[in-house]
Amino acid sequence: MSEPEPYSRIAVLGAGAWGSALALTLLAAGRDTTLWVREDDVLATIKSTRQNRFLPGVTLPENLKVTGDLGDAAQAETLLLAVPAQVLRAFTANLASHLRPGTPLVICAKGIEKDTGRLLNEVVAAAAPSASVAILSGPSFARDVARGLPTAVTIAGKIGASRLQLSLSTPVFRPYASDDVTGVALGGAAKNVYAIACGVVEGLGLGENARAALLARSFAELARLGEALGAKTETLMGLSGLGDLVLTATSKSSRNFSFGVELGRGKSIAALRAPTNPLAEGVDTAPALVRRARETGVELPIAEAMADLLSGALPLGEALTRLMSRRLKAE
Repeated sequence: MSEPEPYSRIAVLGAGAWGSALALTLLAAGRDTTLWVREDDVLATIKSTRQNRFLPGVTLPENLKVTGDLGDAAQAETLLLAVPAQVLRAFTANLASHLRPGTPLVICAKGIEKDTGRLLNEVVAAAAPSASVAILSGPSFARDVARGLPTAVTIAGKIGASRLQLSLSTPVFRPYASDDVTGVALGGAAKNVYAIACGVVEGLGLGENARAALLARSFAELARLGEALGAKTETLMGLSGLGDLVLTATSKSSRNFSFGVELGRGKSIAALRAPTNPLAEGVDTAPALVRRARETGVELPIAEAMADLLSGALPLGEALTRLMSRRLKAE
């Protein structure tokens, strides 16, 4: 079988740090790339200075097309959805009227819909049933991707994943193709919750032994839920599962880990939710993850403790006690 031709015209919908970094990657891959920008002031600044406040220190090249017209951007062959997880349903429903049947929609956000417990692939499939849904996830900080540093991710779709893989690939950005959309969506979402937990352990000064133990048990929780939802073990052991968890739960560059550190040091949830602080994705994902697990009949004690801590139902000092006092059992 001959190798598929890459998509030539691709649009990134969402000009945050991650969307902008992906647009740069597509240009490096030789694609005709459009970046859709929601905010009028950001669009005007990019057009006049080629600078984006969401990705400071990076100049966007002149051959990157930018637009505020969603209908125009949607005419590309493939669309990368780089909008926040909690607005994805409404955004996709609005986008649907502009789509041709079968257009690949590649989800580039990480999370679980907080009001329903649905994975993002389920959200997009419901909002745009005629589209072909795929998802891109893995251990990847936007600034490193924008700088052209080596990065490997997973791109999953029930059909066409190899063509998407070819379309996004560069010498330093390596997507691995998969058909396990559920596993990739779950891994990318759940790791943010566990990264906050590992940050709390760091902030409390409990030591590296405790953080390593928590990280290992967090992955065990993720694997249990993944199995119940039909995800493949190799997906969760790979880039979009364990790989992303390790990066996000150990790096101070991670918003979720840093959020947990500040929480562990005693900073209030209210202060950490201030408009001046970018909200860690795991805050909204924690209760949604727990909800989905309960629907599936899976226990997630670490995620449950984090959801209660983040809601204010569980005082910080009692979170560790709850976890350490659970019934002893075999690993």
